[in-house]
Amino acid sequence: MKKEVNKSVVCLIVDNQPNVLARISSLIGRRNFNISTITASETNTHGLTRITLVVNSDDENVLNQVVAQTEKLEVVKKAYLLDMSNTLYRELLLIKIKTDEHERSAIREIVDIYRAKIIDLSKSSMIIELTGSPEKIDGFMDMVDCYEIMEVCRTGVTGIERGL
Repeated sequence: MKKEVNKSVVCLIVDNQPNVLARISSLIGRRNFNISTITASETNTHGLTRITLVVNSDDENVLNQVVAQTEKLEVVKKAYLLDMSNTLYRELLLIKIKTDEHERSAIREIVDIYRAKIIDLSKSSMIIELTGSPEKIDGFMDMVDCYEIMEVCRTGVTGIERGL
């Protein structure tokens, strides 16, 4: 049985410049850290981007090293770990499933249970959108695994701490 590796979330506030994401992922890769997911988006402050990294480690020394190494880059304004117990995490899934008229009602039932949305329907396929925790997305993927999945697109984790 494979040992489950805990995942930790690192948040970076960086200058919105070309090649920043490449520099950060390269720095982390050179130090042999594994990034599970990486997301980036502009913030409400002009010129700044928020990067959320999910790192496959629960070793505090490794995590502190990731934060310390990224803070050394001049484009990084702030780097910190998100407190897992006080943070809301979400991920977006778009999935295209091959269907016929006999499978649609069963898939629709799963979609309803997970509070997903069918955003496109054709004679031979449907595209479903689901937003939620990574565990919810994984559960949905397990439920639809018995159908012919044509395409999957997951955004990766993003998170924000509660309170001030």
